[in-house]
Amino acid sequence: MEGTVFTPSLEGMQHIRSPQGEMLTKPFLDVCKLILPVIDKFGTAMALVKRDIGRNTSRLEKKYQSDPFRYNFLYNMVKEEYECKSAKGSTSCTNGILWLTRAMDFIVELFHNLLAHPDWSVTDACTDAYGKTLRKFHGWIASSSFTVAMKLAPDRKKFMEVITCKGDVRADMEKFCLTFPPYLEENHKFLIRNYLLKLEEHVEMRQTAWV
Repeated sequence: MEGTVFTPSLEGMQHIRSPQGEMLTKPFLDVCKLILPVIDKFGTAMALVKRDIGRNTSRLEKKYQSDPFRYNFLYNMVKEEYECKSAKGSTSCTNGILWLTRAMDFIVELFHNLLAHPDWSVTDACTDAYGKTLRKFHGWIASSSFTVAMKLAPDRKKFMEVITCKGDVRADMEKFCLTFPPYLEENHKFLIRNYLLKLEEHVEMRQTAWV
């Protein structure tokens, strides 16, 4: 069966966990990058999201490449920064994981909306997804910029035609929405469990991206 634009990401998810069930750095980052070609199809509307995903994956990849053995497991970066009391820094890997996960939460919710609401425009789907995921973490400037960008979303029919060039794209989009969220939820739970996402830290870290 011919693959779709989602096939690379779906195949990549099979390698995210180690045999012991731990989150592996490179496979997780690869999946986040492999979805970028799909995001590209949204055009200018997703420029801010794409930039944020790219910036955070690059930061985390650079750390991983500095010592692949040491940072083979994604959360080793967080543990190290937490011990050094540098986790809250705006350029920390902890902050990178946090914002990358939030951005991917938005992407999943957007795809979910496109599947669940066939009568919605792409702008409607983006706006609803943004309200459920990223809006509460953004300041006025970032929120306003995103609102303007969403108005540039492509026509729904044309967008679906572009990404449906081969394979059953709706089925794979649904698989993506079902398969990827557990990994994102694990990231959130890990950060919460390690006291990195307390309410006061949300306030401190909310302005460190999208500017």
